[in-house]
Amino acid sequence: MLSQLSQAAKVVGVKQSKKAIRDGNAQTVFVADDAEQRVIRPIRELCSEMQVELVEVPTMVELGDAAGIDVGAAVVTIVKEAN
Repeated sequence: MLSQLSQAAKVVGVKQSKKAIRDGNAQTVFVADDAEQRVIRPIRELCSEMQVELVEVPTMVELGDAAGIDVGAAVVTIVKEAN
């Protein structure tokens, strides 16, 4: 599942992910289990509320690598392609 992150249209970070989820543009949200809970709890709640698929990844480093960035990431969201 993580392998799709490298090629997919995505946003990285809590603020951008919240916006994508609220706007109905989020397809799948990946959260790092080792991120601070106060940071990712609102994302988990929003995904549940908006019925968006949530995938847990063990570490921020692993999630950042999968997303193709040089730093760890707490949240990465695959967004729906515009038609």
